[in-house]
Amino acid sequence: MEFIDVLLKRRSTRKFNGEKITKNELDKILKAGLLAPSSRNRKPINFLVVERRETLAELSKAKDHGAELLAEADKAIVVVADTMITDTWCEDSSIALTYLHLAATDLGVGSCWVQIHMRKKDGRYAEEVVRDIVKIDNHYRIAGIMALGHFENTPKPHTLDDIDKGKVHFLM
Repeated sequence: MEFIDVLLKRRSTRKFNGEKITKNELDKILKAGLLAPSSRNRKPINFLVVERRETLAELSKAKDHGAELLAEADKAIVVVADTMITDTWCEDSSIALTYLHLAATDLGVGSCWVQIHMRKKDGRYAEEVVRDIVKIDNHYRIAGIMALGHFENTPKPHTLDDIDKGKVHFLM
């Protein structure tokens, strides 16, 4: 598959069919995340792979809305950044989440980025809730969680006609 095809096929999957993600698929997705660039190559990102159903269910309630799909995912990857290494944790995490998302697409695995940073659960920041669930220190920040599973229904890919070329501006 050409890279443009991966980009066109990338969709956020919120319904999964229960089929397990294989060890090989997970390894390839994680390798892609580990290959993600970071500011000054400091590599502050860690990946917490969640497979336990009970933990996935807890994470699905970590924010007021939009995380419910985690309860039905086969696995989730909590993307954790060490703020003692860099202050660009949010950007570095976002790049890593994107690499995870694109690698899953390339493998035909469904995925969805669940935003955690700046989201709330009953007035409390979702990052705090997730930190408590996965039991990590406060100097770790969490931009998002990547839900993984196989598609319940394979979504139709985007097309090149969907591109809004009016968003491109050339400065002379």
